[in-house]
Amino acid sequence: MDIIYRLDRATVADVRAEMPSPPSYSAVRALIRTLVDKGHLTHVQQGRAYVYSAVQPVDHARTSALRRVMSAFFGGSAAKAAVALVELDTIDPADLRELKAAIARAEGEGR
Repeated sequence: MDIIYRLDRATVADVRAEMPSPPSYSAVRALIRTLVDKGHLTHVQQGRAYVYSAVQPVDHARTSALRRVMSAFFGGSAAKAAVALVELDTIDPADLRELKAAIARAEGEGR
């Protein structure tokens, strides 16, 4: 999905070309077919190839995925998820400043 979001539209060959150590063409095609079947991708035919694109904008997909992770691992708590992110050893100081600013904005808005 990351590759298709980055490219906006892509064939199986395009996706495979963007993958480090890609699996076989058939394996990538099968994965994309699964994403189509689950409703994450749509496609149009151009010549002999299918060109795939995401059904949802990336921001909507991110929010949906984050809600599922929060529900599955943090009891639905955004605070617990945020604390886990802050406690990662790899958090960048710029990301930490951005997080602090977002918290301040939310507090200012009464959230």
